[in-house]
Amino acid sequence: MGDFFMKVVVLDGFLAGYGLSGLPLPDTFEIDWYDNTPPEQSIERIGAAEAVYVNRLRLDARVFEACPSLRFAGTFGTGYNMIDLDAARRAGVTICNVPAYSTEAVAQNTISLLLNIASMTHIHNRYVSAGHWTDPTDRALASVPMFELAGKTIGLVGCGDIGTAVGRIAAAFGMQVLAYRRHPDPSAGAHIRFVDLGTLYAQSDIVSLHCPLTPQTRGMISRAAIECMKDGAVLLNTARGGLLCERDVADALDCGKLYMAGLDVLCDEPPAPGSPLARHPRVICTPHISWMPRETRARLLRVAADNLLRYLEGNPQNVIV
Repeated sequence: MGDFFMKVVVLDGFLAGYGLSGLPLPDTFEIDWYDNTPPEQSIERIGAAEAVYVNRLRLDARVFEACPSLRFAGTFGTGYNMIDLDAARRAGVTICNVPAYSTEAVAQNTISLLLNIASMTHIHNRYVSAGHWTDPTDRALASVPMFELAGKTIGLVGCGDIGTAVGRIAAAFGMQVLAYRRHPDPSAGAHIRFVDLGTLYAQSDIVSLHCPLTPQTRGMISRAAIECMKDGAVLLNTARGGLLCERDVADALDCGKLYMAGLDVLCDEPPAPGSPLARHPRVICTPHISWMPRETRARLLRVAADNLLRYLEGNPQNVIV
């Protein structure tokens, strides 16, 4: 590997880099690391840098037009919906993401949300912490609803690396696993049965989302889709908040059509005070942290740095544009 020099700016690296030692790039790179950047300061902070990294901060046409030195933009994650790809293409900027770095972590949190809903761990913990575990005949304890996962059917909407990992864990719990994917992959495993989306909705006790956010999938979990689901189904979303029509999901929770929802993502993050789901009593919501185990983030930073080095060597990887 040759010796490279490049000015690199990280605009919002707090979540990815917290407790770690930053991008593992050679000392010849000049790195300006910002934990967070207000959008109006993006252009100033990028300046004459040739490479920039973002986690959730938007890079739009205004940024690319004002920063002509940029040659490379990397994401701290798999998603790249925060980048205007057409503007990047016009500016000649290469965009690279980090696929598959968080497969096991996201699958783990998906199942964690499901286990919490099935066993009501959060309610039982509060019960004990509040000092209520004093009477073995307490009706408040006995009335907390719980259910077994064995024998239930989980439907995976999207069955790439993460969906496949969730299916593997679900099968180990004795669940039946259905999946919908535009191009079914037989290598996903014999325990996964691919079906059309209508069949998945109709037969699944739990519907779990693992697809990207695209113009075609935005708002796919709407009133019409929910009406096709079983009464009392559980909805899980650790993919992208925009897959849900949040008001429709809240209405379904209010009337009991959906039993509960386990979410790691919302349409607006952080949620606005009027979010229909963030504080809903039938929602367990985590703050988009499925990807945040220390090992996962260290892997993310290694691949993100390697993306830049491979680009400079003329052998780019994980290229989106």
